[in-house]
Parts: sequence; C-alpha cells; structure tokens
Amino acid sequence: MKKLRAGVIGVGYLGQFHAEKYASLPNVELTGIVERDHARGEQIARKLNTEAFTDPSRLLGRVDAVSIVVPTVAHYDIARQFLDAGVHVLLEKPITVTLEQADELIALASRKKVVLQVGHIERFNPAVTAIKPLLRSPGYLQAERSAPFTVRCTDVNVVLDLMIHDLDIVTDLAGSKPLKVSAMGSSVITREIDAVMTRIIFENGCVADVAASRISDEKKRLLRIYDGDALYTADYQTQKAFVSRKGPGAVPEFVTAEISAERRDTLLEEIKAFLVCIEHNSKPAVSGTEGRNALALARLITHSIEKRITDFVAFA
Repeated sequence: MKKLRAGVIGVGYLGQFHAEKYASLPNVELTGIVERDHARGEQIARKLNTEAFTDPSRLLGRVDAVSIVVPTVAHYDIARQFLDAGVHVLLEKPITVTLEQADELIALASRKKVVLQVGHIERFNPAVTAIKPLLRSPGYLQAERSAPFTVRCTDVNVVLDLMIHDLDIVTDLAGSKPLKVSAMGSSVITREIDAVMTRIIFENGCVADVAASRISDEKKRLLRIYDGDALYTADYQTQKAFVSRKGPGAVPEFVTAEISAERRDTLLEEIKAFLVCIEHNSKPAVSGTEGRNALALARLITHSIEKRITDFVAFA
C-alpha cells in the first residue's frame, strides 16, 4: 500500500510533536519539515530521518498532507498555498485571524475537494468522547481552564490561546448555535486579555459558563455537564470521566461513578482522524466550519471585553 506523504510546517514546541506522530505511523512517510530556525529544523530532521526546509513552498509537490503549526498570523497565507495545490491541511487552532480568511479557506478546500481540519485537540480527549454518547439534553455546562503564566503563546489573548478549546467543546455538546454572549476579563501581565469569564446562551436554551486564565497558580482543565438528573465531569488532564446522581437514601447525597475511558495520546488520535478523513474522503469532526464557529465566538467575547460591554451581545 502506497504511503501518504506528510509534512509539518513549524516544528516549535507543538509542531515537533506533530512531526513525531507522523514519523511513528506505518502508513505515513514524513517527507519533510519546515522551520525558520535552520539549526532546529536540521536537528529535528536528523532525529526523524527526514528533510528540513526553511521555505514552506519547498514542500509543494512533495506532500499529500501537511500540519501547519505556526503563529496564527501566518495560518491563512500558508494554508491557502497548500489547499490551492490540492494538499490536505491540518491547521492548528485558531483557524485564522479573521472570519473572512476562514471563509476563504473553507471555500477553497471545498473547491479543491481536500480535507481542512482544525486542531481543536480536546475533541479527541477520552474524557469527552466517553461522555458525549451518554448525553440526552444538557441544560447547563461549566468549563474551567487555567494555567500558570509562560511567555509561550502571548501573541494572542487567553480567549484565543486557551478558552477557544472549551468554546468549541461546549458548542458541540450543547448541540445548538450560540444565541448571545456576556463576557468580562482583564489584562494583568501582557497587553492582551489574560483572564476571562463568559456566559453563552444557546438557541435551544442551554447555558454555558466558561472561564480561562493564563495567570493562575495551578493548571486546571475541567468540564461539567448538567444533563437531567446526571452531572458528568471530565478532567482533561487525567483523561478521566465521572457521572454523579442522587443516591437512593432518604438523606440527599451524590453518588459518583467513574466512566470507562481508556487513556490515549490525543494528538496522535487527532492526526489519525485526519488521515482517516483523507482516506475515506469524509468530513472531519472539527472541519473548517467548526473552527470558524469557534473563532467567531472567541472574537465576539474579545470584542465585548475590549469595549467593556456588560450586557449580552447577540451572536450573528
């Protein structure tokens, strides 16, 4: 069976892991990597037995699929180049800087009949995938994502850096389009928003409270879903899932049971899903449209905070 030729553009902290996953798969040939830092690119290429380039265009004609793991400002130009050449693209989140750019990439991928998948990796977290099939009609969701401050990813605000993962998840699990949003946040260390809290009301009446901070004293990744008489809890870090219900006794108490969820490498699962979509010409779980929707929600939240809008703002 002919191997799929893959490449990775940008092998920084996260991009290096993308390259390692492709190199580990028996049905994939890691044809090349692209990295502006020539020395780093050569070092990783030697480790993974591939070629290193400093110009993304050098991969054109050599690859069938690429992961693009570069700063967001470069997403549109690089992704457009490869989609136009008929190359399947796994584009890290957020999809682009603007909604107009996202719309162009989605339309281009459709015209060229290639896969455009966006890297919302938490969709592949076993804690989430174990809970999702059990849901009936969630009424309320809580998501909390916090981390100590690091200089990495400070080119974007915390909404686009951290919260966008949960915006995608709660929208998917709510099973409805956002109707309106209220948000508050603050810049503390960087010039961008470092901490944020938002409430999203969906068209079907479901409500989600989502909080994110990159200036916390601890790392936390939690999701709670209130669905009828059940409370589901997902811990993204441990990849464990739980369900709690009222116990049978006369005195009210919560009885909690762990839901079976096999620990997995979520990035590897994401890349495997990308390759399956290529093989079967199928729609990704997180297509360009889902990536665009998460970006639209993130931009509305950012706008509300920057303009100090305290009331709910309609989601267009």
